[in-house]
Amino acid sequence: MTHQHTHAAGRRTGTESRHGGRSAARVPPPAVPRRGPAGRRALTALFWVGLLAAVAPWWLDTPSGSLDTTAATVTSAGRIIGLVSGYLLLVQVLMMSRLGVLGRLAGERISRWHRDVGATLLVAVLAHLSLIVVGYAASGRRSVLGQAGELLRDYEDMVAAFCAAGILVLVGLTSIRAIRTVLPYELWHHLHLTSYLILLLGFSHQFSNGVQLFPHGPVRTGWITAYVLVAAAVLWGRVIAPLRFNLRHRLRVADVVAESPDTVSVYLTGGRLAHLDLLGGQYFRWRFLAPGCWWQSHPFSVSAAANGRWLRLTVKVVGRHTADLRDLEQGTRVWAEGPSGTFTAAHRTRERALLIAGGSGITPLRAMLEELPPGAALIYRARTPADVLLQRELDWLAEERGTEVWYVIGSRDDPGPRQLMSADGLRRLVPDVARRDAYLCGPPGLVARAVRALRAAGVPRRQIHLTTFEL
Repeated sequence: MTHQHTHAAGRRTGTESRHGGRSAARVPPPAVPRRGPAGRRALTALFWVGLLAAVAPWWLDTPSGSLDTTAATVTSAGRIIGLVSGYLLLVQVLMMSRLGVLGRLAGERISRWHRDVGATLLVAVLAHLSLIVVGYAASGRRSVLGQAGELLRDYEDMVAAFCAAGILVLVGLTSIRAIRTVLPYELWHHLHLTSYLILLLGFSHQFSNGVQLFPHGPVRTGWITAYVLVAAAVLWGRVIAPLRFNLRHRLRVADVVAESPDTVSVYLTGGRLAHLDLLGGQYFRWRFLAPGCWWQSHPFSVSAAANGRWLRLTVKVVGRHTADLRDLEQGTRVWAEGPSGTFTAAHRTRERALLIAGGSGITPLRAMLEELPPGAALIYRARTPADVLLQRELDWLAEERGTEVWYVIGSRDDPGPRQLMSADGLRRLVPDVARRDAYLCGPPGLVARAVRALRAAGVPRRQIHLTTFEL
């Protein structure tokens, strides 16, 4: 079944979510201005210029006629791909540095670039190792296995190179969605952080064995400078910025409110929250400094836009860590890293938006609704009416922001929800769907079906935004 609340219906419902006895209802802030694509274009151009600069030394230092044998050609191909691999590794680690400026310039695409560069880097590193071993073996008339043994035995830092390749393969395998979903988040997160070890091992190998980097000169200086700048970005984004944020805001738990039998909202207070640069839809990595919780850090989106007085995250209880959040005491210190993410109203490509949520996936969208221009539409899928979270706030926002809200209740196999979540159903609910940005958050199955329906309804892929906690 489907329930609809719209501004035109004239129904006003106040919110009952509280913090310290004060109503959460307030006048929503003005719509967040949309950010243009200039930043993405600048970063894209910079990437290609950097790639050209990385391989140019081989082109300039290689005399004509030096590729007259198959072995020389294979070895040169391995060296070129090695330079590309070193450059891609620097780019990948830079994207993992959590520099705020990258998120602001690249928008949502930084997560796609991270995924694509990571896959390309894995292939490039394996190709580099394979071509070098085969090329050297052909030149020395040795077997491939014999040549690999000689490289490991006689070449400085070659063991480090093979270890880096092994770690990269491990990171790549655990990033496959089917594998990642069965791993505990903390395990996956710490495995992913070994990418920094790859940077260290790659540095030692590159400067010990890179032909173009042997002589002291501008090429070697340029690569060293690039490594130093990336290391500085990681230090700032991963260490200095979080430390500065937490010393400035000193977040503490103010209240824990049960939204449903298996969902809680955690309210936080702190200092200088009016100066917090936070957009609805963004997330923090939260570490609650309480027994049983302090050793884990998990990403949760804020479920209300910034208001200068408190922050809120709304969490569905799905495991031991989230269950422990129900027992947090007032005054518990909180270490937070963020805000992160580009799943925001500022990164839309059109003025109007369609939001599709499932279950607890409503939390970032509810915060985003406060910052979208009037005229947005929300489709909220839930199995039962009891599974609908924050309904009174959504009804209030529907009236205050001129938002159309549909509650689509029932199993995914029920005729009504199945029809409404099809291309034709979406076009009936939102006739101009192809001219809107679509924001999706919810269970993977729901998101996948919604993406297919949106694409069939004519929505370009660049207008479809998905949540991600990868970087």
